[in-house]
Amino acid sequence: MAVKALILTGALLLGLPALAQDVQRGERLYFQHCAVCHGEIAQGGGPMAEVLMVPPPDLTRIAERRDGVFPVIQIARLIDGRDPILTHGGDMPIFGFVFGEFNVVLRERGGGTLLTSREVVDLVGWLETVQVE
Repeated sequence: MAVKALILTGALLLGLPALAQDVQRGERLYFQHCAVCHGEIAQGGGPMAEVLMVPPPDLTRIAERRDGVFPVIQIARLIDGRDPILTHGGDMPIFGFVFGEFNVVLRERGGGTLLTSREVVDLVGWLETVQVE
């Protein structure tokens, strides 16, 4: 039974199209949901940063901290709550439930895929555009 479910899940994932990222929408989502902690220029220091026990990271240096590679799927998993991170003494707000259904396939350059929401895909797309060189 578990094998059938795994095969069906794989078939569904392969059948779903990977949508292009709407980085303008991602930017709007960032300002609506993330800038309060991560700041208007995504470098930390938003208005809520001073009350957090752990300062929000500089999101413009994600790739720099990973030898120049922007980890698309890892960042999506942090945003949608599958890979929790600690801030304010607890998890970062989980936006997977805010952003909608997990019905879009996000593909990474290395071939990895993740089923997530359209909003997470767009937000990750925008974050990738603000990485420092």
